[in-house]
Amino acid sequence: MAYTAKSYDHLKGGALKGLSDAQLDQHFTLYKGYVTKLNEIEEKLATADNTKPNYSFNDFSELKRREAVAFNGSFLHELYFENLGADSDVSAGLKAALEAAGGQDKVIADLKATAMGGPGWALLTRNRRDGKLHTYFVAEHHLGLPIEQDLLVVLDSWEHAFMVDYGIARAKYLDTFVENIKWSEVSKRFGK
Repeated sequence: MAYTAKSYDHLKGGALKGLSDAQLDQHFTLYKGYVTKLNEIEEKLATADNTKPNYSFNDFSELKRREAVAFNGSFLHELYFENLGADSDVSAGLKAALEAAGGQDKVIADLKATAMGGPGWALLTRNRRDGKLHTYFVAEHHLGLPIEQDLLVVLDSWEHAFMVDYGIARAKYLDTFVENIKWSEVSKRFGK
């Protein structure tokens, strides 16, 4: 199945506070590159010889190692763009979960602190095992992503997400990100 990159142009033209069209265009281009690579990898896997996989090197093995990078790189970006749009529509269920986790301000402070840990992804999740909200740091798309999680807020804290507008001022970008959270989308994800 060939994947098609989605358009997020509706986020441009001042729809997001503090993120310029130039920043968004750079980010959209990077996302589209992940989708292109995912399609390329899947196409090659369809005909790759899987009879001699090897840890050191084998074409099939290497494609399998990189498949999750392109897959998660594609779809974490989609979740990121889709949870942008600045509204305050928090559902009753999500509000209760936020309160149980110490309140919305504490959860957001935890998410921002998680993102300050380095380049990567900061995630607000609902853990399917304990039912509670958690924040996790994922340094690379395919390493460290906890299982059994519903992804609620996906925050891209790689430099490509903010360098055009903020240089190396990650903390300022994180403030901007929080102002742009589309809580109706987060609530929708929570309700699933």
